[in-house]
Amino acid sequence: MDDRNRRAFLIGIAGAIAAFAVLFFLVGARDVLDSLLSASPSWVVATFALALGWLAAWSLMLRTVLAALGIEIPIGKSFLVYAGAVFANNVTPFGQAGGEPIAALLISKTSDARYETSLVGIATVDVINVVPSISLILVGVGYYATTAAIGQRLETAVGSAVVLIGGIVLVMALVWRYHRMIVERLPGIIAPRLGRLGLERFDSETLEEDIADRLGRFFENIERVATDRWRLAAVIGLSLCGWLFQTAALTVAFDSIGYDVSAYVLLFVIPLANLAGAAPLPGGLGSIEAAFVTLLVPTTGVPASAITAAVLIFRGAIYWMPVLIGGLSVSAFGVRAVR
Repeated sequence: MDDRNRRAFLIGIAGAIAAFAVLFFLVGARDVLDSLLSASPSWVVATFALALGWLAAWSLMLRTVLAALGIEIPIGKSFLVYAGAVFANNVTPFGQAGGEPIAALLISKTSDARYETSLVGIATVDVINVVPSISLILVGVGYYATTAAIGQRLETAVGSAVVLIGGIVLVMALVWRYHRMIVERLPGIIAPRLGRLGLERFDSETLEEDIADRLGRFFENIERVATDRWRLAAVIGLSLCGWLFQTAALTVAFDSIGYDVSAYVLLFVIPLANLAGAAPLPGGLGSIEAAFVTLLVPTTGVPASAITAAVLIFRGAIYWMPVLIGGLSVSAFGVRAVR
């Protein structure tokens, strides 16, 4: 890890610690600890088991997407590879945006696929996961609106999510619409400037041709996935299963400390809270937990300390367990997670 990356990582960890410190100060650290100590061990184990179901569903997503790109990997290896991808997302700032290049390197190393093909694979999984999440937000909020008044905080969260997701979809649509122009023009803009990054040994013309070739293959691979309708439908179904496993895991986490929370609330709270992963913290650590508490306090009526305890159990299964499994996987495959 070079000095710049080490500094960014340490700043991210400090930010996460600060976020947790503020959260525990506001909700009461002693009350949170008491709730955690009262948790039923069997329900906590069930939470982790359901989280494994989520990890398995999304690893099958990745395997299916890679198969559409002509890359075949065994089911067991796909689980370890996806766990490694989640690990990369969880230890780099800005979540998936920071972890995808490392995840693509892991896929290419374990499957002998081209790097840009691997990048298409993991990026496709991340993008497709947005589709069911939008549906869950709309269904959950719609049902919640029939049973309770929607507060200002929830309106703001949902509105922000719609704007953010809409913006992402718009950018993706524009990139795809003009991808041929991007392939033709972008290399000519980038290549002359790469000499400033220590690539003087390559002449500008060679670099331009290489970049154009890689971009062309990148968009061709995206088109292959998008036009394989049966596999695309299967991937979307697996994505939905993963979200439902997460919903079940958080429901059981609340059960472990003696609270019953309606699943339809969690259907929209989980995708909304995960948007906080865009914060410049390792995997959104600290910001996502705070977002969960912020959204669940007004929508459930459960004490903030109990919500924090349930969220910590849930995040132990969703965040820390993949960090452990994925870290071991990345180490076994010989890929450095942070450069």
